[in-house]
Amino acid sequence: MEDVLEVYSRPYDEKRPVVCMDEKPVQLLAEAREGFTSNSSGIRYEDNEYVRNGTCSIFLFTEPLAGWRQAEAKQQRTRADWAERIKWMLDVQYPDVEQVVLVCDNLNTHNIASLYEAFEPEEALRLAKRLEIHHTPKHGSWLDIAEIELSALGNQCLSKRRIDSVEKLNEEIASWNTERNASQKSVNWQFKTADARIKLKHLYPILNF
Repeated sequence: MEDVLEVYSRPYDEKRPVVCMDEKPVQLLAEAREGFTSNSSGIRYEDNEYVRNGTCSIFLFTEPLAGWRQAEAKQQRTRADWAERIKWMLDVQYPDVEQVVLVCDNLNTHNIASLYEAFEPEEALRLAKRLEIHHTPKHGSWLDIAEIELSALGNQCLSKRRIDSVEKLNEEIASWNTERNASQKSVNWQFKTADARIKLKHLYPILNF
């Protein structure tokens, strides 16, 4: 926990941006029957039945101090999928920085080994050298600012809606990305290490000397 909090306390460094990432599983749902609009009232009625079209996973990256985020849905959440998104982040979003300081949770795919499963060793090492990874602790995913962004995505874009395909989901996410990046400023993270030692004192070991 303190390791992540210390990362968030660093001053902005354009050569070593702090980026947070997280994943969110999504159930794809199709309408079992078409809804209809009442001719008399103009009210739209939707059928309660739906068809399950499988699941997918949303990968979200955000740079809190820059007020930037990008999300994309993938059919799966394998090591190769994570590695491909990391390659995109490094080579497309941050091609000129020395290193990206990446904060993510301890999911078994979120590590350097995934790069070696997806790419040749030379390419995996090239990408690995440009990463400084910090994992949030178990049961401490609230420390990942990307989780906050995923919550906003769920509430603002996906809540109470049925989306039946990855393609349609990515269209909706792209619109959300554009609107939120245009309106949302940087994140001002206030919770510091000193605060944790007071407010979360019960999490620390009790030392008997």
